[in-house]
Amino acid sequence: MRLDRLIAKSRILEIKSSDYKEALSELLASCPLPKDPTTGQESILKALLDREQSLTTYLGNGIALPHLRLDGIRPRYLIAAGRCPKGLEYEGQPEYRDIRLIFLLLADTSEQSFLNVLRSLARVFQNADALKRMEAAPDLSTFREQVVVTFGRGSEIAESKQSRFNKLIQDQAGKLAKTAKCSAVLVFGDAFTKRVELRKTLKPFKTILVSKGSPDTAFDHKDFHETITVRAFSSARLAQLRSAVLIGLTREIFTPEDRLCCISGLAGSNQFDSVVIVDVAKEFHFVSTGKAHFLPNKVRAEVLERILAIATELAVEGREGRSVGCFFVLGGTKKIKKYIKPLILNPFFGYKEEDRNILNPFMDETVKELSSLDGAFIIQGNGTLEVAGALIHVPDYNHELPSGLGSRHAAAAAVSQAADCVAIVVSSSTGQVNLFRRGEMIPLLEKRRGDGI
Repeated sequence: MRLDRLIAKSRILEIKSSDYKEALSELLASCPLPKDPTTGQESILKALLDREQSLTTYLGNGIALPHLRLDGIRPRYLIAAGRCPKGLEYEGQPEYRDIRLIFLLLADTSEQSFLNVLRSLARVFQNADALKRMEAAPDLSTFREQVVVTFGRGSEIAESKQSRFNKLIQDQAGKLAKTAKCSAVLVFGDAFTKRVELRKTLKPFKTILVSKGSPDTAFDHKDFHETITVRAFSSARLAQLRSAVLIGLTREIFTPEDRLCCISGLAGSNQFDSVVIVDVAKEFHFVSTGKAHFLPNKVRAEVLERILAIATELAVEGREGRSVGCFFVLGGTKKIKKYIKPLILNPFFGYKEEDRNILNPFMDETVKELSSLDGAFIIQGNGTLEVAGALIHVPDYNHELPSGLGSRHAAAAAVSQAADCVAIVVSSSTGQVNLFRRGEMIPLLEKRRGDGI
């Protein structure tokens, strides 16, 4: 979704107050709110503060994202942005003093893509350089321009001169893709921080941009049919490959019968240096044709992507300076219930489905904090977190696993065969991320040293 279409420059402000409540009032005053007194500014402000009491909207890194769904919002989404260089005060809580940018999101209750918009905003806020530019803007006009550019619109960014070698790599990749009868070209965009042009030799193919974070400005995204977001463990060439192929399959961007041409380089090097041809069927040899055969019934592709992202982040960063292992089971929740035993009181009990949905970016820290508990997360296909800390025991399912894999992996293999689900395991000892489907293990990502493919 084009986020820049949801914000107007008139709703981008310099916050005058140092109080969080008053800052919200300033942002609300800039919005065309419903005239109904039950959904006027005061009632909306009260609802926002009530939500803040139960679940903070401070995302960290100086960003707050208060949000609310209510009847009568026109247009269907409203975003207002404010800059508060000295931070804000709210009930004596110290973290609010770190807020430098506050983005207010209001959505009509009828909108079904609300969680996807929240997720898109969270990705935008991962762009540390863009956040610094917004904070450092010398005046309101520049601040507004920086917000609009960050959200996906604005003046064209001057193109950096592309090296002759980059052009040569792309041209040769196009010829190789044609000879090998590839159906798509994957460009691993994290190699570039400067502007680069996609060559005409690649444009006859379906082009897919693979990136670790929010879409950046290195490429013109109009040149690409799709964008796949995959976090890499390291700067190794094509470190994101298997996860990108998996996500492409679940979204039906390509099928197991396809052959892919992949172009990459070292992260941040501004240089392509590798071209690899990938046969999808060999990468995922047991996957049948079509999304329905890979994803469990009623499981949304974006939910699997979100779980993979959280699992990868846990594998990379650990928790509080130490490595953690965790276990996610997605889909097939009705059948799985007979195989689980709670090890703790369910921390998600009593919360609304929207508030405990893994697509909600405010759930990230909760899931990461609970990952240190023994047991598995059980997740519905729509992303709703049902249980944490669940012991899974599936009798009569035996699997031969590689040496060194423990009880989590055995339980994941068994439950993925006993029920129509996907299981994802992060190893506490190796940082490896493995996915299980129908009892088969797919090693997705592993920590590696060096820069080999």
